[in-house]
Amino acid sequence: MYKHLFGPVPSRRLGMSLGVDLVPNKVCSLNCVYCEVGYTTKLTTERKEYIPYNKVTSELAHYFINNPDPDYITFSGAGEPTLNSRIGDVLQFIKHRKPDIPVAVLTNGTLLYDKKVRNELMNANVVLPSLDAATETTFQKINNPAPHLTVEKYIQGLIDFRKEFSGQIWLEVFIIPGYNDNKDDLNALKKAIKIINPNQIQLNTLDRPGTFADIHAASHKELKKIVEYWKLDHVEIIAAAPERKNIQSYRKDAEEAILGTITRRPCTVDDLVKTLGLHINEINKYLDVLEANGKIEPTRQLRGVFYQIKHKS
Repeated sequence: MYKHLFGPVPSRRLGMSLGVDLVPNKVCSLNCVYCEVGYTTKLTTERKEYIPYNKVTSELAHYFINNPDPDYITFSGAGEPTLNSRIGDVLQFIKHRKPDIPVAVLTNGTLLYDKKVRNELMNANVVLPSLDAATETTFQKINNPAPHLTVEKYIQGLIDFRKEFSGQIWLEVFIIPGYNDNKDDLNALKKAIKIINPNQIQLNTLDRPGTFADIHAASHKELKKIVEYWKLDHVEIIAAAPERKNIQSYRKDAEEAILGTITRRPCTVDDLVKTLGLHINEINKYLDVLEANGKIEPTRQLRGVFYQIKHKS
């Protein structure tokens, strides 16, 4: 069992993707209202070697010897991967050992104002930053950033990274009705996106309950209206969770283990992580599919969001 690697997980965008987690749960520069991982426990922009380089690379070396190559190796996890000050070194290790496997970095993009961070990501093939707001008020409301992070600094980092990075940039915009779907916010986002000039813009929304109780998902129709309103090239709506079942890396045994556990008693995501020993991101992927297929349902209680078997009425 690996501590800092997880999956491969079913990803429509990245196929069979091996996750690399470089920070503990949950160290992040944002505390987003929609985060399915939960509240940020350490809100910071301080970069350090949160997970030691030697521990990560020893697990990678073992994985490479004992497993087939995944479609992608992806820096992601339960926090912000660029907070780890050795991310560039781990990336170089992967490229040295497995030069033919593309590397993706899932990041909130907030630290790209730092030239050192931008340089460390230059060996990646795809960087997937997020941008949910282009006005300060909405940025604070949705993303609850660490002190001293401003939306202007955030967007400028994305602009600078685009100028320097020769790989693909897929910019994810997470739409939350009532938060960032009004015309002022959509116009500000469109203006920022045009300057950033990513290779793709990916519209996403909530699959399951997020950190805060008062948010809900945008419908496919609402997302489509935004695409039509923006009139931008290369905009796509991220496919619904059930399509993950068609991906090679989808593990029926993982789905059955989660269902079996929830059948015995309702569980939070943390309960499932502790019981099954799977990474929180991996658990979340399967919960998305199970809820979308009507097999489970969430209920919010004092200790958090619990998942239970959905009984047919």
